[in-house]
Amino acid sequence: MVMINRCKALFLFWLLALVAPLSMAAELPDFTDLVKESSPAVVNISTVQSMDPEGSGPLGQFNGPDSEQIPEIFRHFFRNMPEFDSRPRRAPESLGSGFIISEDGYILTNNHVVDGADQVMVRLNDRRELEAKIIGTDARSDVALLKIEADDLPVVRIGKARELEVGEWVLAIGSPFGFDHTVTAGIVSAKERALANETYVPFIQTDVAINPGNSGGPLFNLDGEVIGINSQIYTRSGGFMGLSFAIPIDVAMDVADQLKSQGYVSRGWLGVVIQEVNRDLAESFGLEKPAGALVAKVLPDSPAQAAGLLEGDVITRFNGRDIALSSDLPHMVGRVKPGTEVKVEVIRDGERTSLDVVVGLLPEEEQQASSGSEGPQAAQSNRLGLKIEPLTEALRDQWNVRSGVLVADVVDGPGARAGVVSGDVITMLNGKQIETVDQFARVVEELPEDRSVPMRIVRRGSPLFIPLKLGSE
Repeated sequence: MVMINRCKALFLFWLLALVAPLSMAAELPDFTDLVKESSPAVVNISTVQSMDPEGSGPLGQFNGPDSEQIPEIFRHFFRNMPEFDSRPRRAPESLGSGFIISEDGYILTNNHVVDGADQVMVRLNDRRELEAKIIGTDARSDVALLKIEADDLPVVRIGKARELEVGEWVLAIGSPFGFDHTVTAGIVSAKERALANETYVPFIQTDVAINPGNSGGPLFNLDGEVIGINSQIYTRSGGFMGLSFAIPIDVAMDVADQLKSQGYVSRGWLGVVIQEVNRDLAESFGLEKPAGALVAKVLPDSPAQAAGLLEGDVITRFNGRDIALSSDLPHMVGRVKPGTEVKVEVIRDGERTSLDVVVGLLPEEEQQASSGSEGPQAAQSNRLGLKIEPLTEALRDQWNVRSGVLVADVVDGPGARAGVVSGDVITMLNGKQIETVDQFARVVEELPEDRSVPMRIVRRGSPLFIPLKLGSE
């Protein structure tokens, strides 16, 4: 009997060992129908554009004798990457992807695929090659809208990126390295990622294999709907490393609709310079946790100024949505129609308050923050280890600062440990605007021990809050 039971157990063990891999395989998605249905609407895009002998075209700054010294950056996907060919060419072809969104020939792709192009050619799934007209481009979102003259074209189905879940399967179709209709798959790694110098796009991060030539191609969900445009990768080698970023289709379609109807894109504008709230700053402002967008500067004649926003306010909610990171705010504001009134919740002096803000129109050239000065005497604050001087009128004009004091020298002390350097302009300390050297000295004498307080400085025209702690070592 014991032998029979052991045989049964051994049989069950081997049966499970055989069935388990089959059941796991059955859970993996089958992309074949999706690819058959969606591939015909994906196109290959090539461009011809002028380039000077030094290589001033896309990524041209990496051509030439220093082309091997390529920094680790977010890379756009061109075929004429420096590792392919560093020889100067007058009319190089860049290679990207796109997808058809209407039967009469409207196509979405990336702005950087067609930027500076003298001619844009589109190759369809049936091998036809047609010249495309650039209807409009938007560098801030990296979206371009093209038009080819054709009828009854296959089109993609448009999904809703906001309904994506992290961990969900996604699939990309494009032309990496010129290989048409290459299919790669992966999962959504994160949502609403903010990338350097890409203020107005909450990117979808995936681990889908994306390479040069995939740029502008569609990212599909399992229902065969486009939920993003593959736009950037994070790489050291110029190729796939498991970090790929796509523009949400909701953002892209809004841009496309505006380009089609008016030829340009209108975005909301608040008129503030913001910074991240770290742990030390959260403590200095009396916040429960490091979250929100800290207002480092309110621009003159801006919607923020009109609504009563102040430097030192921490924006925690905008238009009903929480602000976890400062990078959340710009794309939220940008998607609001100019002229719309929204509620903005801030924490000011430890108290939560709500303001009504009429969102403005983002200027073509975004305004920059600047800085300013006082009279001839100088003062020393030994408690902070900072030598303080008045601002001159020349500095006020140069940095566009209304008030503040100049840091002439820094010795060892709390100021140096906080990161203050010579040339900084201190405009606010512990919630108080700094007007003169004498006033600054009085505020310093009243600072509490062993507790972080916020200090606002302007460094080379850029406003910044830093936490200052007298008792820190």
